[in-house]
Amino acid sequence: MSVGISDSCRPGCGACCIAPSISSTIPGMPGGKPAGVRCVQLDENNLCRLFGDPRRPAVCERFDYDHSLCGDDRNQALERITALEQAT
Repeated sequence: MSVGISDSCRPGCGACCIAPSISSTIPGMPGGKPAGVRCVQLDENNLCRLFGDPRRPAVCERFDYDHSLCGDDRNQALERITALEQAT
């Protein structure tokens, strides 16, 4: 995969499953998850095990790729989502 501006989610990134807090119940995390904690539903390839599953939290379903937030690579995504989480 080339590094640069993309218009879709980067498979294997997982930044949105680590950086933000999620207050919704997640299978395996009944109290949600704190910011900076890896979701238990994120597999070893940084892919969501609940993708397409009705148990997936609505907040996760609505989270969508945005280059201004996700940046050019996974590290930028983690940094930017963490900064947004800390600011809110």
